[in-house]
Amino acid sequence: MPSVKKNFKVEINYEYCKKCGLCYWICPTKTIIAGEYGKPEVPDHAKCIGCLQCEKICPDFAINVIEDGEK
Repeated sequence: MPSVKKNFKVEINYEYCKKCGLCYWICPTKTIIAGEYGKPEVPDHAKCIGCLQCEKICPDFAINVIEDGEK
């Protein structure tokens, strides 16, 4: 059986986010990057490997990584 890559979507709740930068600092694939004024942005969800490091390190519970079907 061939391995199937799962898709993930990184949701950022900007009402909770204080732009601390921990999420894009810890992201191993640079799915989350620093946008204008340090605001985290996700230009390409396909890069996410679902490691959940950003979700775990966020002190404000502003990040939710969800599985988004299969590729």
